[in-house]
Amino acid sequence: MKTMVLAVGVLMLSMSGMVFAQAETPVIDQRQANQEQRIDRGIASGQLNEREANRLNKQEEHINKMEDKAKADGVVTKGERARIDHAQDRASRHIAREKHDRQGKRHQ
Repeated sequence: MKTMVLAVGVLMLSMSGMVFAQAETPVIDQRQANQEQRIDRGIASGQLNEREANRLNKQEEHINKMEDKAKADGVVTKGERARIDHAQDRASRHIAREKHDRQGKRHQ
């Protein structure tokens, strides 16, 4: 009886460990951190004005919410990863576009 209880306990612990391992998203997290740094550098260099930075930060918050929803059940599926990756691609394009537009570089 003790071995059965012990075996069930070990099985439950190993399965919960697998669930947490699948819910980890280091690539998504690293990319998110890189994009936030790009926004911060754009603000510091004057390439982004306050309005542009707020819009980009709001987009980053949306991606964070998408990731949180995907992690809520303990497993991030391929479809969820694809949606998050697509949103990050779009955010990256927006950051590049806003940093390299003529706005904010006017000389008076």
